Amino acid sequence: MNRFIPGFLGMALAGLWLALMSADAAGAQEAPARTLTVTGEGIVAAAPDMATLRLGVLAQEEEAAAAMAAVSERMRAVLARLEAAGIAAADVQTSTLALSPEWEGPRPGDTGLPRIARYTASNLVSVRVRDLDTLGAVLGAVLTDGANRLDGLSFAVADAAPLRDEARRRAVADGRARAELFAEAAGVELGPLMRLDEAGSPRGFAAMEMSRAASDGGMPVAPGEVTMEARVNMVFAIR
Repeated sequence: MNRFIPGFLGMALAGLWLALMSADAAGAQEAPARTLTVTGEGIVAAAPDMATLRLGVLAQEEEAAAAMAAVSERMRAVLARLEAAGIAAADVQTSTLALSPEWEGPRPGDTGLPRIARYTASNLVSVRVRDLDTLGAVLGAVLTDGANRLDGLSFAVADAAPLRDEARRRAVADGRARAELFAEAAGVELGPLMRLDEAGSPRGFAAMEMSRAASDGGMPVAPGEVTMEARVNMVFAIR
């Protein structure tokens, strides 16, 4: 029986060696990779070449039909003025058409129920003005022709794709520059890029600066600059 002990011992040692090697390999595979994560930002500014304004007509009458008729008459004049100013039909869109009653309570000594005192009708349109030099004149003209409500004015670039792409390039360059700086400060060597994600969609906004007034003698406007901002998340390996 003793003659089987050396063989058995050899097999046991071989099995133990294989188990240790497997454990070392598993440990090496499970060891977390050393990485560096940064966020890059890119901002591009440009002069706007288009404005969008939201304007319209509001009227109050005792009868609903009369309120709508008054709004329709004034809006026809406003639309005609926009057409005469060179605004294309495709750049004018009705955004709100509303009619609502206004109630008033019983008068002193009156035991009746609340009643409709008048009706308020409104018609609002969104207008794209592609020639900013005429923006002040357009605003002044439509107000003269009956528009009595202005809900907002914003500036933009008609073809924003090149701005978005440049903002993305700058965001990636900014992320890599930050990663190189952090790696140098930490005393490690930066490895290849392992992952790149865009943090949301590039967004634009207008920086309103009172830099100039309208040159057409109309209402003063200040287009300022339109900026496009992009952000990316980047993961680099550490060698």
